Amino acid sequence: MRPIETDFDEWIVRTHDEAGDFTMLFLLVAITETTVTPLRGAWLHVMGNETRWPEMIAHFLGAGVSWQGVVFYRAGREGLVPDAEAKARLTALSHKLHEDRSLIKEGEFFNEDGLRLQIEEMKPH
Repeated sequence: MRPIETDFDEWIVRTHDEAGDFTMLFLLVAITETTVTPLRGAWLHVMGNETRWPEMIAHFLGAGVSWQGVVFYRAGREGLVPDAEAKARLTALSHKLHEDRSLIKEGEFFNEDGLRLQIEEMKPH
């Protein structure tokens, strides 16, 4: 087994140990002091527990956007889902996130270094 070096690595190994092979949806986000904006999304079929943060970074480079965070979701409780279903679920998730950023709390949120982040709603002054 490859070493665990980031919060992401710990999460993906634990999730695979609990669920077996699964499809994950992920959305890259831009983060400022007061906003989180979804940028691009994709899905990945996780087969085994060897995926680590450096491989994810390599996938993210293909998005061609400057990002500061990423949020991951399991595509479904059933484990692996077909590509067409993953695409449909990603599209629906992306639309919902554009309307309600608090849904990030339902996913696994990480920064550029693969370390866990939390999102908090700002209260009006």
